[in-house]
Amino acid sequence: MPYATRTQHLKPEGAYQVLARANQLEAAGREIVHLEIGEPDYATFENISRAGIEAIRAGHTRYTPPAGISSLRAAIAEDSGRRRGIQVDPDEVVVGPGGKPHLFFPTLALVEPGDEVIYPDPGFPTYEAMIRVAGGKPVAVPLREKNNFSFDLEAFDRLINERTRLIILNSPSNPTGGVIPPNDLEHIAAQAKRFNSWVMSDEIYARIAYDGLRVSSIASLPGMKERTIIVDGFSKTYSMTGWRLGFGIMPRELAARVDLLLTHSIGSTAHFTQFAGLEAITGPQDRVELMVAEFQRRRDGIVAGLNAIPRITCQKPQGAFYAFPNITGTGISSSDLADLILEEAGVALLPGSCFGKYGEGYLRLSYANSIENIEKGLRQIKEVLTR
Repeated sequence: MPYATRTQHLKPEGAYQVLARANQLEAAGREIVHLEIGEPDYATFENISRAGIEAIRAGHTRYTPPAGISSLRAAIAEDSGRRRGIQVDPDEVVVGPGGKPHLFFPTLALVEPGDEVIYPDPGFPTYEAMIRVAGGKPVAVPLREKNNFSFDLEAFDRLINERTRLIILNSPSNPTGGVIPPNDLEHIAAQAKRFNSWVMSDEIYARIAYDGLRVSSIASLPGMKERTIIVDGFSKTYSMTGWRLGFGIMPRELAARVDLLLTHSIGSTAHFTQFAGLEAITGPQDRVELMVAEFQRRRDGIVAGLNAIPRITCQKPQGAFYAFPNITGTGISSSDLADLILEEAGVALLPGSCFGKYGEGYLRLSYANSIENIEKGLRQIKEVLTR
């Protein structure tokens, strides 16, 4: 029996494929250093876990409105608006199980078959997947190392046109750790207004930035909030990946359509999880600051270690928790090198080609692991590549 064409292009995420192979090696007795998964190694903060447990005990285990409980939507509106310098109404907030629904559903609500959607490459693989599922035409804009992995604005200007329905941004970026500077955001905003395009700004890593950098949101620029979808969540900032809790901020009319898509797909997000999210936002934030400071220490260590390996160079990422070293000097493809490092060095990481054609020539290493494991992994990589 044939399958619908909308699913024929779908591929597994590279991180899960590498994790599966790493688990096979571990089952066979190998010791593996895991630098492939983009997940904080911290336990969920104690006050957040306690709030979730107390919510279960209090009976908050029922259906909720598809867009989320009102108290959480109000807290997100206040917190997210204040951090970005914009006014957000609770009716503009939609809660869902993780960040991906807020990537997929606004895309389904906006993109008609044949519409063009600009997205970053190298970038999160879900971007291209959701564009194709919606029937849109993916248009990749390269992120250049020489530009600190911001948009190649010359390429962007060549590619945007009257058929561009949506522009996807991710800052700080997965997989590069790059941050789009304010001047580049202003350029992108001007073009979005010129061609009447929507912007989807994936800001899931916005609070994980280093050296005192404050990450700007394109929604804060004049005339942009009414055409921007902000995608954010709790997984990275509060180490809540398994809780499955994210949100989107978007114009009220679009939020109502996304609410309907949630209604007819997932129904509602887990009730008690939303109470945990409420505690995350309204409770103490010092654990976030401590976690980011530790990520910065790890970033400095992994970048220094990568640059000490012959034929590898690594730029210092500005945010997120990924290093994206250039491995073109090895003369080996990113996929072959990642396989070699896993099989011979016992270190699981991702080839840049997992993130698009412009990711070739790079590797992605997550430093959401202990400094001891990072240093061990780097030693083993250096040993194999030197040999």
